[in-house]
Amino acid sequence: MQRILVTGGAGFIGANFVRLLMRESDWEVLNLDLLTYAGNPETLADLAAEPRYRFVRGDIADQALVGGVLQDFRPDALVNFAAESHVDRSIDGPAAFIQTNVVGTFNLLDRARGYWAGLDAVARERFRLLHVSTDEVYGSLGPEGRFTERTPYAPNSPYSASKAASDHLVRAWHHTYGLPVLTTNCSNNYGPYQFPEKLLPLMILNAQEGKALPVYGDGGNVRDWLYVEDHCRAIRTVLEGGEPGEVYNIGGDSERTNLQVVEGLCALLDELAPAADGRCHRELVSFVTDRPGHDRRYAIDATKIRTELGWRPRETFESGLRRTVQWYLDHQEWCRRVQDGSYRRDRLGLGTSPAS
Repeated sequence: MQRILVTGGAGFIGANFVRLLMRESDWEVLNLDLLTYAGNPETLADLAAEPRYRFVRGDIADQALVGGVLQDFRPDALVNFAAESHVDRSIDGPAAFIQTNVVGTFNLLDRARGYWAGLDAVARERFRLLHVSTDEVYGSLGPEGRFTERTPYAPNSPYSASKAASDHLVRAWHHTYGLPVLTTNCSNNYGPYQFPEKLLPLMILNAQEGKALPVYGDGGNVRDWLYVEDHCRAIRTVLEGGEPGEVYNIGGDSERTNLQVVEGLCALLDELAPAADGRCHRELVSFVTDRPGHDRRYAIDATKIRTELGWRPRETFESGLRRTVQWYLDHQEWCRRVQDGSYRRDRLGLGTSPAS
């Protein structure tokens, strides 16, 4: 049985990846997560009795902890999901993003390099470190074209700048030290277990309570939407078949404006959870001041992972959105429990908080 160390496995994408491995593989998983506001033990509570799953609470920037986990668990692979990931929060408090995304990634690479160097020849050849990144490192697109693996980096927010820095560290540790790394850059994820500050769960929960549905600017910002389970399967595909040192872009081929997404969500809520007063949920949409430095358009060209590794998304945006809306309607108790009181769905990212 192979062993995999997953960092950030109690967050949105990481938890879905852990659950996928528990369902569809025989891998033994150790989940290392600090359990910040977006890392929720509730998401994986049902795995507590699973003998193939272990959890350790801790920080990827803790050298002694990471080194000890690697030596004790002896993984065949490491997948790094651990990151501060919300752009609005990075505008208000960038320091945490530098600490986790840059310093933390450096520490993982440094500790993993030492662990890898001490393996026997067979285990060294088999070991992989996969770093999960974002399309936001590429900056903003015009109305045409898509990001490829050769697109120059041009990050525009503290979040994307911190992820760009971590990507460059991963590349350098491969080219300088030979560490067998893989990097994936994904488009906008959506689906079950996403923290309620993100667009879709925020809109669903607000709509259920009859609250305003805040859309930034004119709602014309475009994103490529990727259902989270499709993303997790792509990561597993890259981990099992990707070429060390390579980058693989993962996208859903589902470009939508933010307003189109919200309108589609409202239509589904009108069908699946009609308002008590009979009003259309679309009436709750409210346009608010745009985010500072808001990138206009992202779009991923996933040709490489399709042609070289044979991955394709299983969900269309319409099928994935329906699954997502139904999941949040069915799991409102989870949504209530993961909001610890520090976040009440208030507006973040106005750039008015004191410097961190």
